[in-house]
Amino acid sequence: MTPATLSIEAAWALPAVRPVAPLRVVRADDEPRLVRAFRTLRRRAFVDEQGLFARDDEDCFDDDPHTRTLVALDAEATVLGGVRLHPHGGDAALGWWRGSRLVCRVDHADPHARGAVGAALTRRACAEALDAGALRFDAHAQERHVTFFVRLGWEAVRPMTIAGAPHRLMRWPIDRLQRLADTTKAPLSGLLAGVLGTPAPWLGDDGVPVGAGGVVAAVDGILPAMVERDPEWAGWCGMLVTAHDLCAMGAAPLGALDALGARDAAHAARVLAGLKAGADALGLPLLGGHTQLGVAGALSVTGLGRTDDPVPAGAGRAGDALTVTADLGGRWRAGYGRTQWDSSTDRSGAELRTMLDAVRAGRPRAAKDVSMAGIAGTTGMLAEASGCGAELDVATIPRPGGVETADWLACFPGFALVTADAPGAAPPPAGAAASAPCGRLTGAPGVRLRWPDGEVTTAIDSTVTGLGAADASSRRFVPGSGTNRQLDAGGRADLRPETLP
Repeated sequence: MTPATLSIEAAWALPAVRPVAPLRVVRADDEPRLVRAFRTLRRRAFVDEQGLFARDDEDCFDDDPHTRTLVALDAEATVLGGVRLHPHGGDAALGWWRGSRLVCRVDHADPHARGAVGAALTRRACAEALDAGALRFDAHAQERHVTFFVRLGWEAVRPMTIAGAPHRLMRWPIDRLQRLADTTKAPLSGLLAGVLGTPAPWLGDDGVPVGAGGVVAAVDGILPAMVERDPEWAGWCGMLVTAHDLCAMGAAPLGALDALGARDAAHAARVLAGLKAGADALGLPLLGGHTQLGVAGALSVTGLGRTDDPVPAGAGRAGDALTVTADLGGRWRAGYGRTQWDSSTDRSGAELRTMLDAVRAGRPRAAKDVSMAGIAGTTGMLAEASGCGAELDVATIPRPGGVETADWLACFPGFALVTADAPGAAPPPAGAAASAPCGRLTGAPGVRLRWPDGEVTTAIDSTVTGLGAADASSRRFVPGSGTNRQLDAGGRADLRPETLP
């Protein structure tokens, strides 16, 4: 057995120390004394007492600069125990973390103290994993300690044997992507009960064919807070997301109309400057609109495009390959944390228009542009509209270098598409954007993540919107034949008719 194969054990049988109250857990990475004390406890437990290692229990994870070491201290700063967590799989940004070397130094006669130290370390390790960007957090627990972890909310995945001893693969459930779907999309089914007409052939799409002339209409709204604090960016994004909606249906852009509310003329001018810049770069001319002054900032943009054969979001089939196409250039937009990726402002108009023509040129079976629900949530919506579920191979999703997978799957990525097509089909030709097959549509609802070791975790446990599958049998150009309503990223209702009823 190599040292790296032992991920986490708990050792309670060590000499007594002072009472544990008050107990605090701290990061010890920059405190050599605390790290040495933790390693001494580990060696006594795993080498001297349990005989799991021949000489010492140190391994490559101790030297990994991303490893986080936590120790529990009493009032006199005596180390009562420790644990470490570290990325697994060779990519610190992938989002796969492990907890290991959990050890406690407490009195045998005080089971409450034993549990208090172990629980405090384990809970803090879970919080640290979330802070580190984990989408998966595992541990290998000795069989006799499984109940301890289950009581703390961990899931027992499967039995395993390490160093001849029975262990269990344990997993801390991480719901970041589920929570994003719940706040941005899940309320739609309740809000729209009785509002949607039937049949709904374009359910799940961000645009809808109108009439018999091949015209596709789409509308998007921008967060009022963005309009207020970042008006030029709000105008640019208004054109960008509307162009994406048309792109996802394979429609060539015809033009756009805006509805703008602003505090005063100076504020309105800044938003309009962003709209004009976006219109020029994206090849989506402004045809007209409406402006109102003396009100809180607000912006929506309606786009018009044309295609004789729209590509729906709800035409995928179980077994279809999923492809993510994304522009990996750019950076996080200043002022938006790690929630908005700006890949578009540094691109030329020609580069942007090539990306926006990807679906029309490639004709995948189903397509959807990535919205504020992120790549995971958007994949779930395409799958739901197709009457399917989805599985994404985490390590193959195109991602900018150095960007954590957890952030990338949850952010607005600038330009990104999720498409479904027959296995082996060519990806949409998107110029400077990167494309890679990275999953498949499945028969079970929800979105699951497949990891490099073959393990599968749940990202979204069921349908994203609850609106169900589109009615493909009645898909045709009929005014009012479908609708897509969304919520903004704050979970506030933003009912946007895309059927022009």
